[in-house]
Amino acid sequence: MSLALVHSRAQLGVDAPAVQVEVHLAGGLPGMSIVGLPEASVRESKDRVRAAIQCAQLDFPARRVTINLAPADLPKDGSRYDLPIALGILAASGQIPVAALNDYEFVGELALTGELRQVTGALPAVLAAGRQDRGMILPRHNAGEAAVAGSDRTLTARTLLEVCAFLRGDKQLPDAAQGASDDRESAAPAMPDTRPDLGDVRGQPQARRALEIAAAGGHSLLMIGPPGSGKSMLAQRLPGILPPLDDASALEVAAVASISGQPLDLARFHRPPYRAPHHTASGVALVGGGSHPRPGEISLAHNGVLFLDELPEWDRRVLEVLREPLESGHIHISRAARQAEFPARFQLVAAMNPCPCGYAGEADGRCRCSAEQIARYRGRISGPLLDRIDLHVNVPRVAAGELTRPDAAAGESSAAVAERVVAARSRQRRRQPLPNARLSQADTHQHCRLGAAEQSLLERAIDRLRLSARSTHRILRVARTIADLAGAERIDAGHLGEAIGYRQLDRGA
Repeated sequence: MSLALVHSRAQLGVDAPAVQVEVHLAGGLPGMSIVGLPEASVRESKDRVRAAIQCAQLDFPARRVTINLAPADLPKDGSRYDLPIALGILAASGQIPVAALNDYEFVGELALTGELRQVTGALPAVLAAGRQDRGMILPRHNAGEAAVAGSDRTLTARTLLEVCAFLRGDKQLPDAAQGASDDRESAAPAMPDTRPDLGDVRGQPQARRALEIAAAGGHSLLMIGPPGSGKSMLAQRLPGILPPLDDASALEVAAVASISGQPLDLARFHRPPYRAPHHTASGVALVGGGSHPRPGEISLAHNGVLFLDELPEWDRRVLEVLREPLESGHIHISRAARQAEFPARFQLVAAMNPCPCGYAGEADGRCRCSAEQIARYRGRISGPLLDRIDLHVNVPRVAAGELTRPDAAAGESSAAVAERVVAARSRQRRRQPLPNARLSQADTHQHCRLGAAEQSLLERAIDRLRLSARSTHRILRVARTIADLAGAERIDAGHLGEAIGYRQLDRGA
């Protein structure tokens, strides 16, 4: 038969649309052409495929080979089509059975020797193939990320010859879980859990409390304090008190890592990611983009923590792009030729100094910044962005005695705080499917109801602090989280007053 059809998958954001690789052999001068909007890396597959077939001691047909990647209006890039193109040529020339290609989809890059090399975006492709009730055959180096999909029809191979032998019925291929297990046995021993512990933090009771509230409700947090007061130290310890991710959330995180080409550590599969880009990062690095859209830091922090240190030092235009994903939980990137959407439901934690020199409010009076300089410095962060941050907390300098005395009381450990956070999240799940920070306006009114005294307190705060509607709703959600940590069914004046106290920048402090 001179025509063969092979199923594969493209990469478009975190989606993996189906691609049919059609191979036709015709008479005429020998040659190969690829159509269907192939990018340069796909067009170059002609040479890789030819060499791989010949090095595997298989016959490359001396005929006119036409390869169509359908649908023709979907741009195709990357080296993932090498394996399906090679199999299509072999099937069309009668070297492997065409019928054996129907039940599986194929992705993989070919070395000139016929070995299969790792490709990006394998996990979304495996998940999409499973939804179409097809198996997937991919390189052994992708076994780790493919195994988390939990499909027993995902097989791995090391070479083109192994795939051909399987399709002929002469050999069985290991599934992804077995391949991942073999790789783990041959790899170095797993490293112990070295996440920083909250017990290392001395003093800072208010900041520790705010960190616990942020973890319990998924709230965003801004810490303001002089250099060396522990802002970065506290932020680094937030992932250690967050609850582990459920399987669905962990798969979302793994899918973003897969399309970014980042290695997947199965030992840390359920841990929330933590990203801390430098303040010189560009807007594209932060939110994603490029001519071929790729995920940025906010997507790599999906279902985890994004820490922005030295917040006023960031380019204001870069910070402004955070406003939409903070509300929607995703980012849509549009370019002239392509559009892509990436998940971006991250927990923002930011830190800043109180003034340009960093020492405003210090008792020794070393700050010489004028009121105008301080206002200009804080004005680098727009009001709409501050409005979207739930908790503003002061992180003052720690007294010398708490740092140097050997008998100074150690802080509470991450494990102890995490127990309370998990208990609060459990109360939230019994009431609603989302953390408090992600409640809609209607859900906020339903689950954050106030009594008459609490309503009066909130109205006074709105008038005195000139709070926006968004700030008001965020105060209610934080108060709901504080009540959950206390095990209370309703929000009382104490919970609400503490939540209002965390709007420090609204008070002009």
